[in-house]
Order: sequence, then structure tokens, then C-alpha cells
Amino acid sequence: MISPFEIIETIKMIQEENLDIRTITMGISLRDCCHPDAGEACRKIYDKITSLSRDLVKVGEDIEREYGIPIINKRISVTPISLAAESSDEESYLRFAQTLDKAADTAGVNFIGGFSALVHKGYTKGDGRLIRSIPEALSTTRKVCSSVNVATTKAGINMDAVREMGLMIKEAARLTADNGGLACAKLVVFSNVPEDNPFMAGAFHGIGEPECVINVGVSGPGAIKSALEKVKGADFGVVAETIKKKAFKITRMGELVAREASRRLGVPFGIVDLSLAPTPTIGDSVAHILEEMGLEKCGAHGTTAALALLNDAVKKGGTMASSYVGGLSGAFIPVSEDAGMIDAVQCGALSLEKLEAMTCVCSVGLDMIVVPGSTSAETISAIIADEIAIGVINNKTTAVRIIPAPGKEVGDVVEFGGLLGSGPVMKVSPFGSEEFIKRGGRVPAPIHSLSN
Repeated sequence: MISPFEIIETIKMIQEENLDIRTITMGISLRDCCHPDAGEACRKIYDKITSLSRDLVKVGEDIEREYGIPIINKRISVTPISLAAESSDEESYLRFAQTLDKAADTAGVNFIGGFSALVHKGYTKGDGRLIRSIPEALSTTRKVCSSVNVATTKAGINMDAVREMGLMIKEAARLTADNGGLACAKLVVFSNVPEDNPFMAGAFHGIGEPECVINVGVSGPGAIKSALEKVKGADFGVVAETIKKKAFKITRMGELVAREASRRLGVPFGIVDLSLAPTPTIGDSVAHILEEMGLEKCGAHGTTAALALLNDAVKKGGTMASSYVGGLSGAFIPVSEDAGMIDAVQCGALSLEKLEAMTCVCSVGLDMIVVPGSTSAETISAIIADEIAIGVINNKTTAVRIIPAPGKEVGDVVEFGGLLGSGPVMKVSPFGSEEFIKRGGRVPAPIHSLSN
């Protein structure tokens, strides 16, 4: 039985603490859309996406209106296009990206994810074609998002792919120089990528997923911070317990929306991703949660410990609220999308090196990092390699979404708008990594990968 107090508390979290459902994401399998003729394959892809998703936005809006719960984004994820397009005769997969963009427009969704490849152990011809198509695909479409998985704990790190992704990121930035390198904001490089992540830009519909599925991503940094304001000075046991209780309530709301959307759409319910996903809005910041624990500024000594506590408590509370927690689930630390992170970078409290340390204990990794446009492809690849190594060694998902903003230097600010916010340009090491990156090959899997 839900008490009147719980109803009032939820209303308060929505109205005063920026609590929302960040996304309802419909996952769609495109495995039956393969065809030797690219035109026919694209027709089948468009028809299937638009048919299955035709009521997605309406259902989301209906639930939002009836329950009073804000649902910020409605999105689609699809089978990695490197798989769906591989049997075609196309050398470039630009036409497939344009088909996804058109289907997203028809469905009325915010983004569509799945212009993706899984190359942790090597390339097929489809993987290579997709990766080489990424810069043009992301620079000529509005809603298409891309991801490439270059490593797993079981396989090790594909350093040839890491090297090539540095080149692709630089080219994507060049092609969207007038928009601060915006195409790079729609591209993520992963290790240990999950197949059911509803958040962009890394969402795709994994090969172990059903024909069609509904996944929901919740948020609520403001609600967590507000709860901690009520236990000022309490010890960390109390802090952890407070976060767990609030995460439970946030996730229960996500479970309600996910199951209702699933029922109305006639599509199986997949998972709730209980990640704390910040926005540039004041009062919706993960950095401010860490500061509420007693840090003068995010990035001060103690930040990694505070983030570890937050991430763990969110997971513990969320997993008690739903039997089907998945995706990434924890705390995101995207610099440009978090008002507190932006402030911390601008005042000198938070560096790229400290962010890398924090990624050892958070949900994803180096997310929405803006660096000088002069940063070399090899340096970008080396930054990716460092972050991916953290994921492989620690058997967790890590990722890099980095933007070498053309013509920008340290201290400049790049405006992206919307949920992407604004990114202060961060300093990178002036020392080179060219000889390291050009070695190529595969970094072997760690010894603890032999767990069978």
C-alpha cells in the first residue's frame, strides 16, 4: 500500500528536485533486415523501426500526463548496424545512417542509437566499413548515435581499433568544426559494453536481446542531494543508508513507468537503468552531491572515495526496487552535462587526471570531455587506451566520449545546448604517445579473465 506521505514525497521530488524519467528507450532487432541489396535492407530497416515505434512517443506522453512524471526523452536503439548491413554490397554505411535518421524523425524520438560495431577481438568487413563511415554519418545526421566496443575483460584490448578511433574522432570533429565538434558528442568508445543500455550515445540493441523491448533510464541527482542535506554532519554509514533509501524510491518510479509503457505498447519490459544522470540545470548535479558530503569542490582529495560510496549506495538501493536492473546503473560524471562539474573544471579543482581516477568507481568513464582542437589523434587514442584499461582490469564498463573542439584552447568554453550543456576545454598532457599507439595489435586479457 502506498501511503499519502509517499505520494507527497514523490510529487516534491518531481517539482522541487528535478526528478524525472530520463528516457524510455525501445530496443529493436534488425537481424531479419539483412539483404545483399543495400537499398532493400534500408527499406526493411525503416519499415520495421517505424512500425514498431509508431506509438512510442504517444505512450510516453500519455504516461507523463496521467502520472505527472516527467519523461524527458523517448529513444530507439537497434542491432549494431555493422551486423545488419554486413551482407550488403555497400562500401560506406552512410545510407544506413541516413535511414536511421529518417526513421527517428518519423517516430518522433530524440535519438536513435546503434550505428555501432563490436570489435574487441578484431574486425569483420562490416565492422571496418562502419567505423570508417562514422565521421560522415554523424556529421550529416541529427539523431543518429554511434558506439564502438574495443575491449572486454575476456578478450583484452584491440589496440588497432583504439588507434583508428582516435583518427575517426578527429575527423568527426573536423567535419563539424562549425558546431564545436558536435559529432563527437554522439560517439562513445567502450570496454565491456552492456547490451541493454537505454542511455545515449552508447545505446544499441544487443544480439542477446529479444525482438523488441522497453528499457527505462531514471535519474535524480537533485533528489539525492536534497536527502543528504537533511543528514549534515552524519557519519558515512548514515550517508550510505540515506542514498540507498532515496535510490529505492527513484527506481520504483522507473519500474512503474517501464511496466506501464511495456503493457501499453505490447512489448516486453527489459530493464531499469538506475543511473544518476545529471543535466546542466542547477540542482541536478552529481558533483553537488559529492560536495554535499563535505568536499569544498568536486575534484578535491576525497572525491574518488565520495563517488565510490555514492555509486555503491545507488546500486544497492536500486537493486532492491527492481528485479531487472541493467544497463550501466550508478552515477554518471559527464563534464559538460553537469553544472557542478563545469564549475569544478573552471575553477581548477577538477583535472582530466582526477576524472580518470574517478572513473574507476563510477558507472561509465570520461564522458563529454572537451579538449583542445590541436590534440593529436594519437593522444586521443592514448586517452581512450587508459580508460579502456581501467574497464578491462576492473571487469567493469568504461567509456570515452571526447571532443577535440576545432580552434579551441584550454580555458575556452564550447556551447552544445540542451542536455549536452557547455564544455570547458580541459588541459591534456603535452607529452606524446605516438610510438606507444602505433604498436597496434592486441593487449592480452588479464589473468583474472580465466574464470571458468
